[in-house]
Amino acid sequence: MNTVKIQKQNVKMIAHRGLSGIEQENTNVAFIAAGNRSYFGIETDVRKTADGQFVILHDDHTERVGTDVLYPEKTTFETLRALRLKDKNGVRGRADLHLCSLEEYIETCKRYEKHSVLELKGLYDLQTLSDMINRIREIGWLENVIFISFALDNLIKVRQLLPDQKIQWLTCEFNENILASMKEYSLDLDIYFGGLHEEDVKVIHDAGFEVNCWTVDRKEDAERLVSWGVDYITSNILE
Repeated sequence: MNTVKIQKQNVKMIAHRGLSGIEQENTNVAFIAAGNRSYFGIETDVRKTADGQFVILHDDHTERVGTDVLYPEKTTFETLRALRLKDKNGVRGRADLHLCSLEEYIETCKRYEKHSVLELKGLYDLQTLSDMINRIREIGWLENVIFISFALDNLIKVRQLLPDQKIQWLTCEFNENILASMKEYSLDLDIYFGGLHEEDVKVIHDAGFEVNCWTVDRKEDAERLVSWGVDYITSNILE
């Protein structure tokens, strides 16, 4: 499968969980595949492990991508790392398909000069977020990270720690209450594309915020969103 290019004008394209339309999601292989293409940024999901490390994984457990069922919050990073993941055809065997650390993801983004769009999975306390932020800062890439989460409380804590950081609130809908919180905490929007309307984009832009849309895999949907003037499009395969 090849990526599909769209007429994106000034829209910034984000590779969803790496180039997951081609490689197994959230692996360093998928991040490198995105790094070698024209994407502005690479999106991923981070969770804390039982031994205080940070692992890249979307689901609550590893069954969908790795057959075995391991819960990251109850498992050490070393055990998670040893799990061989399935390829796109559902078969395990490739030595390069394994869970990676937060640091590996950030270092790959830095190597390929891609912005990191980092989804905080679960709920985080202030100390854990501070630890995560410090690890990214030590790599020298913090200014190129956009933090995203469905949990507003996570974003409020990130804003407390990083007053000037790019932050996007993940949501399936847009309404006045969401806009009020965006204004209060200086948050951009990261919205399911099917829940967005053209007039919403104008309201959000008039308020001084940006719009990211997920997960857009059909060219016709992407080009409609481009015509509306969205700022980012997150996709598994469009480029």
